Amino acid sequence: MRTPRIAVAGAGPGGLTLARVLQTHGLPVTVFEIETAPGAREQGGTLDMHAGVGQLALAKAGLLDRFRVLSRPEGQEQRTLDESAALLRHRLPAPGEETKPEIDRGVLRELLIESLAPGTVQWGRGVDAATPLPDGTCRLSFRDGSAAEFDLVVGADGAWSRVRPAVSPGTPEYTGVTYVETVFEDADARHPAVAELVGDGGMAAYGRDRALIAQRNGNGRIRVYAAFRGPRDWDVRAGVDLGDGAATRAYLLGLFDGWDERLRDLLRGNDGPFVNRPLFALPVPHRWEHVPGVTLLGDAAHLMPPLGVGANLAMLEGAELAEAVAAGPDLDAAVRAYERVMLPRAERAARFCADGLAMLISPDGVEGALRLYERLAEARR
Repeated sequence: MRTPRIAVAGAGPGGLTLARVLQTHGLPVTVFEIETAPGAREQGGTLDMHAGVGQLALAKAGLLDRFRVLSRPEGQEQRTLDESAALLRHRLPAPGEETKPEIDRGVLRELLIESLAPGTVQWGRGVDAATPLPDGTCRLSFRDGSAAEFDLVVGADGAWSRVRPAVSPGTPEYTGVTYVETVFEDADARHPAVAELVGDGGMAAYGRDRALIAQRNGNGRIRVYAAFRGPRDWDVRAGVDLGDGAATRAYLLGLFDGWDERLRDLLRGNDGPFVNRPLFALPVPHRWEHVPGVTLLGDAAHLMPPLGVGANLAMLEGAELAEAVAAGPDLDAAVRAYERVMLPRAERAARFCADGLAMLISPDGVEGALRLYERLAEARR
C-alpha cells in the first residue's frame, strides 16, 4: 500500500496528538499552523486531563509518564461558594489521586511539539479552505495562495475551522454566556488574599445568572473569569470600552454588586487586562455525511462550552484516528470507522456541556451548580 499523504490543519492538542501517534506508527504527517511560532500566542489557562480520556490519549502517544512529571495533581482541588463567599462544597484530591490532574495549555503543547519529528509543524502556514476531489483526495488551500493535495485532511483548526465547510455547513452560535478574563501574577506573594480564596485548584462562586471563577495555573498565576448571561454585544449596549480597564472593572463590579468583597476583589488589583470571551458552541447534534479525504476532530467537529471536556475529547480523537489509519490498508474505511465512534460520543458530551452551562449560569444561582455536581457524583457511583 502507498503511504498516505496526511495533513492536519491546526497545532492544538488534538492535531498534535494525532501527529504524534501517527509518527509512533511510522506514518508521515504534516501539521499546518497559522501561528508563526510555538510561542507566538499566549495559549490560555489550564486543562484537567481526565483518566480514560486525555490521559488515555497521552498513553497511546507514549507521553503519559512525562505528563505526570509536568502536571499538577493538587490542582484537582475544587471550591464552590455562594455570593457571600460561604464554602458550600470542597473537593480535595486524595493522596496519589490522578483522576484529572491539571496542566497549563502551553506546557501541554510544548510536550506534544517536542515529541514530534523536526519539521512536522509548518508554522505560519494558515489553512484557507479544504476542497474534496472526485478521486477521494482533498486539496488544501493556504492563505498565502498556495495549495497541495493530500489523501486525508484532518480539520483540527478549532471553533472557526476553515476545513469544516468541506463536510458541514454547521456554524458556531453564541450561547448567551460571556466570560471576561483577567489574571493575577505571582499570586501567593503579591496577592495572598486571592491565593487563599482560590486554593490550589479552582474556585467558583455562583449567583443568579452569573459567576466568578478562578483557576490556579502554573508559575503562581491565577486566572479569573467573570461569567454572566447577556447579549453578545453587552459592552456596546452598556457603553463600555473594553480597552478601558477602569470602565470595564466598574461595569463588572456593578454586575456583582452585593457580593462579598473578597469575591469582588477578584475584579480589582488584577495584573492583566480584561479580555472579552463570548462563549460559542456548535448546534447539537452536529453530524455530517462522510466525505472521502477529509474529517474533523476537536472544536472543529464539536465546539462545546468549556466544562473540561473539549480538549480531552480532541486528544482522544486524534489518538484513535491515528490508530485506525495505522491499523488497516483502507484509509477511507479507517476514517469511516473513526467517525462512527466519534460523532455519537461527541454528541453526548456536547449535550452534557450545554446542559451543564445552563445549570451553572442560571437563575437558580449556586443551587443549579450544586445540582450539577450531585448529578456528576451520582454518575460516578
